[in-house]
Amino acid sequence: MPGDAASIQEAVDQARAGDIVLVEPGLYSESVTIERGGFTLRGADRNTVILDGGGQFANGIVVTADGVSVENLTVRNYQQNGIIFTGLLGTGYGTAGTEGRALDGYRVAWVTAYNNGLYGVYAFASTNGVIEHSYASGHPDSGFYVGQCRPCNVVLRNVTAERNAIGYFGTNASENVWVVESVFAHNRLGIAPNSQKAELLAPQAETIVAGNLVVDNDDPGAPEISDGFFGSGIALGGGVRNTVVRNRVEGHLGAGIAVMPLNDFLPEANRVEGNIMSSNGTDLVFLSTSGTQLGNCFVGNDFATSVPVGIESRLVCGASATVPTVFAFPVAPAGPSYRDVPAPPPQPTMPSARTAPPAVTGTPAYPSLESITVPARR
Repeated sequence: MPGDAASIQEAVDQARAGDIVLVEPGLYSESVTIERGGFTLRGADRNTVILDGGGQFANGIVVTADGVSVENLTVRNYQQNGIIFTGLLGTGYGTAGTEGRALDGYRVAWVTAYNNGLYGVYAFASTNGVIEHSYASGHPDSGFYVGQCRPCNVVLRNVTAERNAIGYFGTNASENVWVVESVFAHNRLGIAPNSQKAELLAPQAETIVAGNLVVDNDDPGAPEISDGFFGSGIALGGGVRNTVVRNRVEGHLGAGIAVMPLNDFLPEANRVEGNIMSSNGTDLVFLSTSGTQLGNCFVGNDFATSVPVGIESRLVCGASATVPTVFAFPVAPAGPSYRDVPAPPPQPTMPSARTAPPAVTGTPAYPSLESITVPARR
């Protein structure tokens, strides 16, 4: 580990591969840029090592190098993002986000991000990542974001997103994207893998959303996003070959789970299976401007209401059906500024933060889908 430094930036500038930059408790009013890879930036205590942008700095931590871990600290009050990993700013990346042209290897663990002006944790044109044991709230875009990558090779697990415009947003994030065993509550929209023309590598494909607790994502007390979707738990917008399995989805004014077109992209070959639904405006919704099934199917869900009615008998896996559907999503109400969302309570800190060895970044260990179960209510 480098010797004592006057700032976090000075310490990371001294770091070499294999180092742990250990940050002592304190309030750090700075923005940190990491351009050299292969080391760990770790706080000694998650709740008292605080990077505070004071509304003056754009980003808390910007990582443009491979193999960096950020652990056990809090980032708040930045104009844009709490933590951003991006391959877009590196040299030689070409079509950023594709294999061999992306930031390679990243990890975020035991991090709290709140009241930043766009995203809490943002991974763009980056591959081989893990985001775990982390919390995000008070963002007018999304708490956790993965975008423009193929293959993404990323696992989000044991994260909590509350009181954001969107809990998880995955624009054009494809292949080996796992959003599992996490909590998405009191956002305006819970989980949204989606295809967009505004970024490269559309359409989005092959995200697994499994074993999550997705509740009450129709909260007008969460900050609003311009042209924002509102009031649903899980929405697949124009995605392809996604799997939504064994989630508990409850308490949404609009749809519990919706499979739908977005930005002229049609949803194709998505599978919604084994989810437990209750207290939603409509539990399961399928929309297709083509009027056809397009390989999408619903099977083995515990639900009461659907559009179309009898969705599991009409959208059978392996079949082809004509499905004209209409559904009115709730109108998004006005919301507070992200600056006014209450700060979260203290979060669990990383065990043995001062002595734990650095975690290795690279291709993550993917979960066993068969072992993931529907979570209990909390």
